[in-house]
Amino acid sequence: MAKTERALIVLAHPDPRSYTAALKDVAVKALRERGVEVMVSDLYAMGFDPVAGPGDVTERLSTENFNLALEQGHALEKGALAADIVAEQDKVRAADLVIFQFPMWWFGFPAILKGWIDRVLSYKFAYGVGQWWDKGPFADKKAMLAITTGTPAGAYAPDGRNGDIERILWSTEAGVLAICGFQVLPAFVAYGAPWIGDAGRAKQKEAYRALLSRVDEIEPKSFHALAEFGDDLRLKPEVEPRTAGQHRG
Repeated sequence: MAKTERALIVLAHPDPRSYTAALKDVAVKALRERGVEVMVSDLYAMGFDPVAGPGDVTERLSTENFNLALEQGHALEKGALAADIVAEQDKVRAADLVIFQFPMWWFGFPAILKGWIDRVLSYKFAYGVGQWWDKGPFADKKAMLAITTGTPAGAYAPDGRNGDIERILWSTEAGVLAICGFQVLPAFVAYGAPWIGDAGRAKQKEAYRALLSRVDEIEPKSFHALAEFGDDLRLKPEVEPRTAGQHRG
């Protein structure tokens, strides 16, 4: 796997004193100790606007209807995307590794991060017709989720109250990262942050530091290649499902 030289951490937490922010600091330090150049987009501190819409473009493809994807693609080609989107896209272009650092809220991410995804990972920049999954634009980049939860790990076991964490994360790891072509590294999940005390959080920080100290050695998760699907967009009969999202049940 290619050496990581530049990383982007997209941080989504409103409190700079939070445990999520502390883990971001761990990541910055661990990566810089490896000689990695680190950029941080602290979305709340930046006042990032999460609402995708007509304000994202300075030149319209259609004045009658607003189709977000089509307008994004047109604006990208015409150099007419909003300045804050361009700035974030430049960071993504420069990064070999993108880390999404956030607390899990309602089995997903904070709205401000969803807005970053909607606006920054835009059509013809991060994906396009025939340019997705293993043929996506970011096939030479790695990405990972780094999450804090308010619930202990047992709740996210396959038979846990909240359900299998692999299935919970599928919609993001597959439907955002893998669809853009990223090599998706296994998520780092800091479980039960409010309940584990200082010693428990110190162990989690050390585990995160150790993980990122060998980030170039981590095997990416496996997703099915486009060639494994038939014309009906279902896995070919001879292909066995091997992800959290595909199964024959």
